[in-house]
Amino acid sequence: MKKVLFTLLISICFISSVHAEDMRKAAVEARKELALSLERDRESRQAIARDRAAITRTIEGIDAENRQLKERIEIINQRITDLSAQNKEMVNQAAQDQTELDELSGAVRVAAGNLKAILTASIYTAADPGRIDRLAPILDTSRFSGIDDMAALSTLFLEESTFTGGIELKTMPFVSDTGETVQGEVLILGGFTAAYRLGETTGFLNYSPESKRLYALSALPSRHIRKNINQYMGGMSDSVAIDISRGGALRQITHKQSFTDQVKRGGILVWPILALGLFAAFIGIERTIFLGRVHANTDKVMGEVNELAAKGLWDDCDAMVGHKKIPVYNVLRAGLAARSEGRETLESILQESILKELPRLERFLPALNIMGAIAPLIGLLGTVTGMISTFHVITLYGTGDPRMMSGGISTALVTTMMGLGVAIPIMLLYTFLCRRVEHVIGDMEEKAVALTNTIYREDKCRWVC
Repeated sequence: MKKVLFTLLISICFISSVHAEDMRKAAVEARKELALSLERDRESRQAIARDRAAITRTIEGIDAENRQLKERIEIINQRITDLSAQNKEMVNQAAQDQTELDELSGAVRVAAGNLKAILTASIYTAADPGRIDRLAPILDTSRFSGIDDMAALSTLFLEESTFTGGIELKTMPFVSDTGETVQGEVLILGGFTAAYRLGETTGFLNYSPESKRLYALSALPSRHIRKNINQYMGGMSDSVAIDISRGGALRQITHKQSFTDQVKRGGILVWPILALGLFAAFIGIERTIFLGRVHANTDKVMGEVNELAAKGLWDDCDAMVGHKKIPVYNVLRAGLAARSEGRETLESILQESILKELPRLERFLPALNIMGAIAPLIGLLGTVTGMISTFHVITLYGTGDPRMMSGGISTALVTTMMGLGVAIPIMLLYTFLCRRVEHVIGDMEEKAVALTNTIYREDKCRWVC
């Protein structure tokens, strides 16, 4: 126990000495740290003082600059006030100037619009369609017309005035009466009248403002006027016909068409129709004469034959009918030759002779019927051909101007008219001739029955006697 306490005491003393030594070292270290902290604090205070001085100087500079900016703002505000007054004055002046410019621009556009209407209706536009496009910038409402535009406007006015006061002969395209675009000599007379010469054809032209093209009138003028135009174009005449109504008088020519003009406009299919009509006329004349000769004086001849038969003068009856190649005479001749036969046999022979005469009586009538049926079909073919031509023109040029389609439509209508105009008389003639044939056949049957009754009445009388 004592050892333990002694050991503990020795340990406590040793520990206390060691702790005291550590405390001295710690105090020394603390004094060093304090000195360093004081030094750093002094340096921080000095830096803060320097920064404060710098900040103070900066604030003073900013305040001075701020005062300067306020002074400038006041100057600028005053300048803005002055400029606003000047701007208001200038806006008023600009509005007044714009009003005057609008009035001037409006007057220029009105003049350009009037000129466009003149140029659109002018024949000379057909030779130069692009001159109307020169007015497009002037008519544009989004821009102001300048001096150059006004100069172009006055140039076009003077150009049109010069054209309408002169005469021009040139080669240029135009639409023919068949709807095709061709090149030919065109004579323009002061903007009033235009004439053309294409090969052997001479006529007047009509101007279409919609398509800006020249179109040949569907009808040609009189021969005297055509001769006058040819002489004037050739320099052999000083005068020429002119339409001062700008096409009003010429349009009347288109409503006057002769039969020859209609045939020409109908195309090639009109000729077969006319040929059918001519053949039908020959057939009608021949059949009418033949049937009239067949039916002539049959009642008188039959009366004389009956009188001779009643007297038994058969040789005189044979001499009466003779050898004439007429159907009624042929039937009577066959009946007289078979007078010795029985009644039924005689009637059969007479009926056979009547049937033998039918082909001769009905000769050419089936052909006439066929002609009456074919004529409108050819006209229908011409109609289809004309419509094909019309649709071809529509495909090329559209439907803007109906005059371009007039050629095909005219062909269609003329051929249809010709076909019906020929077919109707043919059918009437066919019906008339058929009725005449039926009348002749009825007459032959009547005469055959009369001859049979006469023969057997004579035989009965002879047997009774």
